Amino acid sequence: MRLLLVEDDVMVASGIKLGLTDAGYAVDWVGSGERAEEVLRSESFDAAIIDIGLPAMDGLELTRRLRRPDMVSHAMPVLILTARDALHDRVQGLDLGADDYMVKPFELPELLARLRALLRRSQAATTAVLSFGPLELDTAGRRASVRTPAGDSVVIELGPREWTVLEYLLIHAPKPASKDKLLQALTGWDKEITPNAVEVYVSRLRGKLEPHGVALRSIRGFGYRLELQASA
Repeated sequence: MRLLLVEDDVMVASGIKLGLTDAGYAVDWVGSGERAEEVLRSESFDAAIIDIGLPAMDGLELTRRLRRPDMVSHAMPVLILTARDALHDRVQGLDLGADDYMVKPFELPELLARLRALLRRSQAATTAVLSFGPLELDTAGRRASVRTPAGDSVVIELGPREWTVLEYLLIHAPKPASKDKLLQALTGWDKEITPNAVEVYVSRLRGKLEPHGVALRSIRGFGYRLELQASA
């Protein structure tokens, strides 16, 4: 899961980002609403955590703007962080498009729990199961499986990054997915992972999928595409 954190306080942002990263999320951080709006026009995130008290454009205005259809992630869950505990402020944030809010100061375990709940609801509201031929990916239950010709279901064990690559490919199937977008989904902006890492995870996925009739075709100079083998 890739998250966007919008927080102008460097110390607060560092602590939140560290906690989210330790919990297994890929986290990108920006310090202003203007920068967040720019990013959201072109990049996809699974959820955003936005502080209300941002300089210039505040978090409420950013939340309103990111719900516009021209934003790539306009339907993603939004969790607002605020030092304002007045009812009016909470209601305003929810009315502008936020899905939940937390009042500062807060404990990290509660933030993680609220985030998990938002992501579960978001997944349930869209497609819980992604499928391609005999392959099925249950995004809510985090379970990958294939159907055999006999009608049985065989579970495929995937590591976290293998899951991320396969989920991205399934979302875009049958269209190809670029290597750059796969790398971005794996790492966010600031992790030292090279494009060769994508090839490693694709190779691992091939070994797990091809015995079940699902191929991962390389598109020279671009990326990869899921295809059904002739015998599938």
